[in-house]
Amino acid sequence: MEKNYPIEKTMLPNIKNMIMVASGKGGVGKSTVSAGMAMALAAEGYSVGLLDADIYGPSIPTLFNLKNEHPTFYEEDGKNKMNPIVRFGIKVMSLGFFMDPKQAVLWRGPLASHGLKQLMDDTDWGLLDYLIIDTPPGTGDIHITLLQQYDISGVVIVTTPQSVAIADVQKAITMFRDPHVGVPVLGIIENMAWFTPSKHPEEKYFLFGQGGGQLLSETFNVPLIAQIPMNDTICASCDGGKLNELFQDNEVKSGFDHLLDNIFSLKNVIAE
Repeated sequence: MEKNYPIEKTMLPNIKNMIMVASGKGGVGKSTVSAGMAMALAAEGYSVGLLDADIYGPSIPTLFNLKNEHPTFYEEDGKNKMNPIVRFGIKVMSLGFFMDPKQAVLWRGPLASHGLKQLMDDTDWGLLDYLIIDTPPGTGDIHITLLQQYDISGVVIVTTPQSVAIADVQKAITMFRDPHVGVPVLGIIENMAWFTPSKHPEEKYFLFGQGGGQLLSETFNVPLIAQIPMNDTICASCDGGKLNELFQDNEVKSGFDHLLDNIFSLKNVIAE
């Protein structure tokens, strides 16, 4: 008969809070939300790291204009350690720094999990108030590895307003609320909540419908902590790696400010 051994989580003592950004659906803007959240925290004076845990489709190097950058290594106690790349005051690490962006990553689950653990454990994060973890779509091996191996402070769930996204996002919320997981769902972020032309900031166009984030909030009794709009300049800023321009739009800045205010209010979950 097999014995059930307790899971031993890897402790990263120099990191106060580890927050996963997740969604059961692809294309909802998890990477943009992760990057924006890291930028907003750094702007408040916190020490912040950002881990791109999307092994198969890393986007963070593009968002931070780091596609041609490579981390440096050093040896400590006979083991190679990696220095994260610092951009906009954020310590960034991604598998994308080590892979040819034109090549597919043909890794089965165990290898992907091992690669993720190397990024987490072998990166010299230093002292961090927050490590934001951008996760891939779905509820697969990467999520399970993070939840089983690390002391995750909480997760934020990203959705877009339309019903096709909400159906998949519900599965992610259910996974995190499983009693064997027990990671707090801090809140729901409705991304692409509406479109506002940059030249007409008073106008709102609900291209993907309305009310999806609120519906999820009411169904699962999880707070809707932010609604992030989109406009015609956000895409150019992200594609060009000019995230420092992201908060020049008042509506976008207001959305992320609201997000941080709600997270900071969770003092029983998030360490100061």
